[in-house]
Amino acid sequence: MTDATVSEHGHRLKPLSPALLRELSARSNLRGAAQSLGHYGLILLMGALIWMVSSRYGVLWAVPLMVMQGYLVAFLFMAVHETAHKTAFRSRGLNLAVGYLSAFIIGLPYEYYCLFHWDHHRYTQDPAKDPELIVGVKPKSDTQLAIAYSGLLQVAGRLRLMLGHAVTGKVVVPWIPENKRSVIVAEARAYVALYAPMFALSLWFSSALLLWVWIVPLMIGQFFLRPYLYAEHTGCDRTRSAFQNTRTTYTGAIVKWIAWNMPYHVEHHAYPSIPFHALPKLNEIVDGEIVYRGRGYIRTTRETWAWFRRDLEAR
Repeated sequence: MTDATVSEHGHRLKPLSPALLRELSARSNLRGAAQSLGHYGLILLMGALIWMVSSRYGVLWAVPLMVMQGYLVAFLFMAVHETAHKTAFRSRGLNLAVGYLSAFIIGLPYEYYCLFHWDHHRYTQDPAKDPELIVGVKPKSDTQLAIAYSGLLQVAGRLRLMLGHAVTGKVVVPWIPENKRSVIVAEARAYVALYAPMFALSLWFSSALLLWVWIVPLMIGQFFLRPYLYAEHTGCDRTRSAFQNTRTTYTGAIVKWIAWNMPYHVEHHAYPSIPFHALPKLNEIVDGEIVYRGRGYIRTTRETWAWFRRDLEAR
């Protein structure tokens, strides 16, 4: 993933000097640890509260906490994403440790995602080559569109793919090169081998702990994550320029923190070597070049929904 922001006419938009690019690209174990520990700390705190409230007062009283937990757990996707770029930490080992753990929690095999995401950056908004568009839900009705925005189909799809890799030993998706397919199969089998005893032990001890603090919140969290992900590219141009094929959404500090600053998505696609903590500073430099600018996620979700509706009517 190179730092290239080339338009269709070969024009480099808002280049950074080599010195400034090096400065912004500096990775930090401290910043990565602060972000990771903060995110995981909130998940552990919320999980403890869910278990305490549900045990004492019943599950229904814990539902608001599960919603908050869902937001936090689902957005571990951002930890997976940042560590896939190896920019969360200076240490490669820390990137891998946090990446593998976060990916396991959200049911998204890490090595598979790294290769998927590599092609997404190489072929952003190319319908024939961008994996996000290839596997993306193509709704044929308003009902299907609403289901797509729930994110549940996407989770089911990736779990089904993982099980397929584990059971059949075959990988046929085009973004996984031949020499990596054995790795993807081994990874899928390792995930299944770890999930199975966890769920078996839960049944053996008749414990609903994993259900209420992890599984149900993860499903709830997709209702927040999927509209966020649709905001990144939906309705943007199909060009090679990150300043035209990607959207930056201007939102509040809490949302940016939970999302590891990825609302600055144009900036990330233009310069993927720059870590999450430097994206606000990069935004100050390139802000004037950004074409698609979301104004909060509620408004942007209305815009992406309207785009899908127009696309649906045009078929």
